[in-house]
Amino acid sequence: MSDPAINAITCPACGGTVEMRAAGYSVTIVCQYCSSVLDVANPDVRIIERYQEAARALAIPLGTRGTLRDVEWEAIGYLGRSEGGYYPWEEYLLFNPYHGYRWLTTDGRGWSFGTMLTATPDYVSHGVLSVNGETYDAFFRGDAQVDYVLGEFYWRVAAGEQVQTADYVRPGTMLSFEGNESERNWTLNELLSPKEIRAFGVDPPRPWPGSGRPPLPHQPSPYGANLKSFLKLGLITFAALIFIIILFGRKGEPQAFTMALTPGREAISQSFGPIMLPRPRQAVTISAEAPGIDNLWVDIDYALVDRKTQASYEAYGLVEHYSGRDSDGAWSEGSRDKTTKLAVVPAGTYDLVVDASASRWSGSGSSSSYATDGWSGSEPSVSLDIRIAPGGFFLSNFWLALIVVIVPIGFLLWRHASFETARRNESDFAASDSDDDEDDE
Repeated sequence: MSDPAINAITCPACGGTVEMRAAGYSVTIVCQYCSSVLDVANPDVRIIERYQEAARALAIPLGTRGTLRDVEWEAIGYLGRSEGGYYPWEEYLLFNPYHGYRWLTTDGRGWSFGTMLTATPDYVSHGVLSVNGETYDAFFRGDAQVDYVLGEFYWRVAAGEQVQTADYVRPGTMLSFEGNESERNWTLNELLSPKEIRAFGVDPPRPWPGSGRPPLPHQPSPYGANLKSFLKLGLITFAALIFIIILFGRKGEPQAFTMALTPGREAISQSFGPIMLPRPRQAVTISAEAPGIDNLWVDIDYALVDRKTQASYEAYGLVEHYSGRDSDGAWSEGSRDKTTKLAVVPAGTYDLVVDASASRWSGSGSSSSYATDGWSGSEPSVSLDIRIAPGGFFLSNFWLALIVVIVPIGFLLWRHASFETARRNESDFAASDSDDDEDDE
């Protein structure tokens, strides 16, 4: 940025020499020695207002230059403002001779870059305005006053000046209105990143929640981007799991076998086959059912043995069912069938070796507590029906995969909701339709 014309004037109040950084553009300037507000729009500089307050230390000293949005700006003016002395914030007037004026605004929670609008925003609906096709929701409404002024400005500004304000927000941007009986202005304030504000030598404030202060009204949720990414990942994962279920979960034609077991006798072993597994890798589903058993359990050891390599894939199954009657009435538990699965079995021709034994439960209380038949030593045999088929899906893996994705999504949703609650709780907007109409005119 080439230097604009810099003129020096003499303060009529204290005789100090005051440099004008935007000579020819500025209307007022504040003497840095005595804080008098001077009118420089006329050849004869005159005092507009005097107030005795020492010049304060500024986060961005006037005269500081920095580059924002590929334009070099110089800080030429400073306003300390508040709502009747409460909720203070600071505004720095930036100047470039080729691009005009901009604002840097902060209330200690972040910095925004403000551009004055030349057209009034469009009215969309109650509490909603639009600029360039983007909508903004009503957030604040109040009155602002100038508490402190320093530097030079393009209008006659003075401490104590008051205007009505209204703020409308969307993530990352705030649309701000200021007006009084003679003037109405709109400014579009864009939230600056820490890297951008460092261009003016400012250390960015600590963001929510570590700052202990609520988020800015137009601060985007820091969890929003990650939440969207995890939601996309969750959808992709769910679709992939469904695809795996369809592709690998379907079972081949089952083969059925039957064993006869006598309760209380030693385990018997039987071999069934051949079992043909055609895929390079597949799950194997083995179902066992003992229809009609009661107060019995059947222990089953499976071994799927490759006829060629003698490699063995083993699993265990338990079929059990109990019933009886106690003081609360009839009861039953267990299941007469059990499904067992083997994972990642290579292709080949196999034999299924089954070692099974049946045992009777005789109860653990008096005969009056349980309606059970004691073992007499001569028991009818139990039929054990076994079905084996290539394929099958481990549902536990499906739920585990979903949990791995859902847990971080749930955490991010909770953090995002907490952020949005904290942000929206700061809004004091409560206006009638008539008030909206007045502001939007």
